[in-house]
Amino acid sequence: MAGLEKKDICVLIPAFNEEKNIGPLMARLRAFGADTLVIDDGSTDRTAEEARRSGAEVLRFERNGGKGASLRRGFDWFLGRSYKAAVMMDADGQHDPDELGIFLAALNEGRGGLIVGNRMGSPGEMPFSRRAVNRLMSLALSVLTRQGIPDSQCGYRAILREALEKINLRADRFETESEILLEASRLGYKIFSVPVRSVYRGGPSNIRPFRDTLRFFRFLAVYSLNRL
Repeated sequence: MAGLEKKDICVLIPAFNEEKNIGPLMARLRAFGADTLVIDDGSTDRTAEEARRSGAEVLRFERNGGKGASLRRGFDWFLGRSYKAAVMMDADGQHDPDELGIFLAALNEGRGGLIVGNRMGSPGEMPFSRRAVNRLMSLALSVLTRQGIPDSQCGYRAILREALEKINLRADRFETESEILLEASRLGYKIFSVPVRSVYRGGPSNIRPFRDTLRFFRFLAVYSLNRL
């Protein structure tokens, strides 16, 4: 699809207890010029208030349902508007808003219906455990989709409206990002990766390599059975 402009894009940001990060992130997104929706997934701090104060549209939910549930709610909101493409971005500052133009360019060049960020060319400060789990999951998804996906767990991505209208998502947590890849590929959409940087600020990680690997392969098994 050619001719996408900034006004045609909405940035969707799932957020949970990110009151310190959402304001600075929104300031940088305003400079880019795209509309933004923050999906507050049951935060117990002032994430929603800070997002609204910074100019974002906000969906707020009282209970935490997981990143996947937040994305699905955000997609429903998006599809009720006239935007032509959605960009997904994390709220914790790990994704650089200055790289939004890379995703817009890839869509306009017709590179794919789903554009995924790739941090693995220069993973930098990415923790070793996260890097190892990511490579394993990316290999599995590359085999299943028959497309090369070097960084399947990167949450920085863009998708055309027409693809989002067709995919059927069921997962509620981190598995949703893998489910989006599988669904887009199943529907015949090209998945294209673009190099991005990722900023790690330290602190505890939500990644649990053994637990998350088991959950990932259980998800793949259930997904495959449901598609038989």
